[in-house]
Amino acid sequence: MNVPLDKDLAEPVKLKVDGKERVFDIDDPKLPDWIEDNALTDGGYPYEDRMGKKKYEKQLEDLQLELVKLQAWQKKSGHRIMALFEGRDAAGKGGTISRIRAYMNPRTARNVALPKPSETEMGQWYFQRYVAHFPTSGEFVTFDRSWYNRGVVEPVMGFCTPDQHERFLEEVPNFEEAIVNDGISLFKFWLNIGQITQLERFHDRRHSRLKYWKFSPIDIQGMFKWDDYTRYRDIMLERTHTAHAPWTIVKANDKRRARIAVIRRILLSIDYDGRDMDGIGKEDDKIIGNGLDFLK
Repeated sequence: MNVPLDKDLAEPVKLKVDGKERVFDIDDPKLPDWIEDNALTDGGYPYEDRMGKKKYEKQLEDLQLELVKLQAWQKKSGHRIMALFEGRDAAGKGGTISRIRAYMNPRTARNVALPKPSETEMGQWYFQRYVAHFPTSGEFVTFDRSWYNRGVVEPVMGFCTPDQHERFLEEVPNFEEAIVNDGISLFKFWLNIGQITQLERFHDRRHSRLKYWKFSPIDIQGMFKWDDYTRYRDIMLERTHTAHAPWTIVKANDKRRARIAVIRRILLSIDYDGRDMDGIGKEDDKIIGNGLDFLK
């Protein structure tokens, strides 16, 4: 059963993908072969098969058990954790966050997904509305997009001026150094997907009765601005990857491997009581690394 979609969004579009001009009809229920055959390996993804369901569920359960232990330690110690999730539309940010928080106590594990700024917020210091949601003692806070909207989305879509973008890049390192110096464990995750992978996920959203609401005019515009997103992503990663607040890059064409990699990185980075290193396991350096160099 197709989900109704605004006619203006449903027109076939011409896109340049891997140097070739392609026609993509998001309203056609049949996924084109050139997408279906290449969605996983697009962009040089190192695996040709998705992680098996049984293996994934076993590893995820082990890691979620460790997250519960981490949260118990936070309650006792008062330690604060903040994890930012960035990436293109359909990169898997929300799904990863939901797996992290699945068994954590929601009283002290919050997710922040802010709407566009109000008129009042537009007149404030740019970082002000984000600071209001920072963790207090013992809290684990995730951000589904963060102040890094100004690093990529806003300049690509024309929502900020070049001067505002440049000022943001200049201010972020000091802003984040203050966060870390105050004792907060700060994680910055960029979930990276291929262009064909993104188109596959957009198509899935369009034809899902449960997820169609995720597909928006911004997604349509974003399909035409792939190269612009890449350029601003690279500028952002280069300018804001610091020793005190590094960027963790996760190659996320396979959502299962990406979720495991993100949770594992958090658990390996904090020495909490009762940490089971065997249960956490070792990182897969094929899909997780640090900074812009990992994408080259």
